[in-house]
Amino acid sequence: MRGFLPAMELQRPASLSEALQMLAAHTGRPFAGGTDLMVVYNAGKLRETRFLDIARLPELQGIRETPEYLDLGALCTFTELLAHPAIHRHFPNLVKSAKATGALAIQNRGTLGGNIANASPAADTPPCLLAYGAELELVSPRGTRVVPYELFHQGYKVMDLAADELVTRIRVPKPSGTSVHYFRKVGTRQAQAIAKLSLALVAQVADGCVANLRIGLGAVAPAPVRACHAEAVLQGQPLANLPVAVALEALLADMSPIDDIRSTAHYRSIVTRNLLAQALRTLSATGN
Repeated sequence: MRGFLPAMELQRPASLSEALQMLAAHTGRPFAGGTDLMVVYNAGKLRETRFLDIARLPELQGIRETPEYLDLGALCTFTELLAHPAIHRHFPNLVKSAKATGALAIQNRGTLGGNIANASPAADTPPCLLAYGAELELVSPRGTRVVPYELFHQGYKVMDLAADELVTRIRVPKPSGTSVHYFRKVGTRQAQAIAKLSLALVAQVADGCVANLRIGLGAVAPAPVRACHAEAVLQGQPLANLPVAVALEALLADMSPIDDIRSTAHYRSIVTRNLLAQALRTLSATGN
């Protein structure tokens, strides 16, 4: 059964302050690009009937660059990410993940904040944000707080986000020195497919060794996760002699894949390790 549109109510707050007050009063669920919500609505499974249109709030828009980081508004679309020179210059994994997100219509409407707050384990940008060490700005009537993105997802569709809070901005520190960036999404098709699994890796190279390595995983756990066990094996290791086999074994402790309509736990386990092996070959090549 499809959703029944006349039963839906959409309010448009005039400011961020008004939007936060409406959230606190449980007036409705935030609605920005709507690319995820409309799928659920069209399937007749959207339980909420009251929404807040936050798509025009200026505080959630724009990309600001400083010498240390990029500050991305939660309403930044994938198209805006793809058009910004600083994203291409400093965050190539975000470029690849934005290109892998749906078709052009989805990229034009879908937002980075929505990709985060929808909390799908298979979302395309979260593994990259984990690998880049992103932070989230969360705002409520009680004030503003900053949360490391790696602590934001706490389980399937469970987030460190109160009912009266909005994700307003995403701050991503610029990698320094010689950096290696790797992102790969595996889906049924080359494009317009939900990920069976994905892996993002970012590392600095210092004196021929791995430094500041971070690995983000998608669709292999109840939420996007960092591969902390594999990272610990690789940190500080010489590029000429990376302990690849040990890292691939450690990666198993970072995953809890399941069987679902898109893939199997066995496939996800094998292919995620294959992607890490490929990423480490790319990393090793920087030392040659």
